[in-house]
Amino acid sequence: MQITASTVSLTVDDVAASQQFFTAHLGYVEQAAADGFASLARDDAAMDVVLLARGTEVLPADQRDRHAAGLILAFTTTGIESQEKRLRAEGVEITMPLREEPWGERLFQVTDPNGVIIQFVEWATPPPPQNA
Repeated sequence: MQITASTVSLTVDDVAASQQFFTAHLGYVEQAAADGFASLARDDAAMDVVLLARGTEVLPADQRDRHAAGLILAFTTTGIESQEKRLRAEGVEITMPLREEPWGERLFQVTDPNGVIIQFVEWATPPPPQNA
C-alpha cells in the first residue's frame, strides 16, 4: 500500500468558523466548499482537513451528530516560540501555554471556535550525554 495523502475529517457545528480559523491562522487554503462542507489543504506536509457540518446527511446515521471531541490535531513544526508569539499577536487564545515535557517534547495548544484542539509540537534537542 502506498499512501499518497492524509486527511482528517472533523464534524463541527459551524463549518465557516473553523474554516476561517484554519485559513486565517494555520495557513490552510480552501480546495472545495459547499453548504456544510469545506476541504482545506496546505502546500507542505500537513494533512488536509475536511470540515463537515454536524447532522449532515452524507454521513452514516450513527455519525451525523458526533462532534470532533476528544481529538487533538497535532502538527510538528519548527520555531515553536515564534509560532506561539505569532498566534498570540493574531488574537488567538493559547489554551495551553508553551511547555517542555521531560521526554523532550515542546508543545502548546490553541482551540478553534468549534472546540477542536490544535497542538503544535517541536522536539527539543536532547542534551549530550554527560561523562561519568
